[in-house]
Amino acid sequence: MADYTEKPKNWRDLPPGELAALMNRKSEGYLPALLGFTLTSVSKDRVTARMAVQKRHLAPNDYLHAASVIALADTVCGFATIVNLPEGSGGFTTIELKTNFLGTTRDGAILCEGRPAHIGRRTMVWDARVWDEKTGRDIALFRCTQMILPGKA
Repeated sequence: MADYTEKPKNWRDLPPGELAALMNRKSEGYLPALLGFTLTSVSKDRVTARMAVQKRHLAPNDYLHAASVIALADTVCGFATIVNLPEGSGGFTTIELKTNFLGTTRDGAILCEGRPAHIGRRTMVWDARVWDEKTGRDIALFRCTQMILPGKA
């Protein structure tokens, strides 16, 4: 399991680019890194990432696989949740997600931006937009709800 407990003092106050670099290092060996996701900016109110489209991200019809898009959006929202977790919480888990697909691509790169719709003590709701870096066209709109887990007593 990724250890997000070992962070520099005042890690949440790092500039967005430095916080993204820290989170990218913590992701080595886990799904986001294995799929080639790169966080580009991380702050409490906005997280962005990029994925260069490769054959492994495509379905057999040679278009971007829906699971690749969902994984990118869920990853962005997951990191946004980590940055916003209340002190003493035991982590979080996704309890609902929904994706509307609006387009696709076969090459280039896709970008994702996640923003909070609700940040509460027990749940967080995040909205993410995924788009084609080259054309700017939307590929998907994503929303997820995260349940904040209690800390160990």
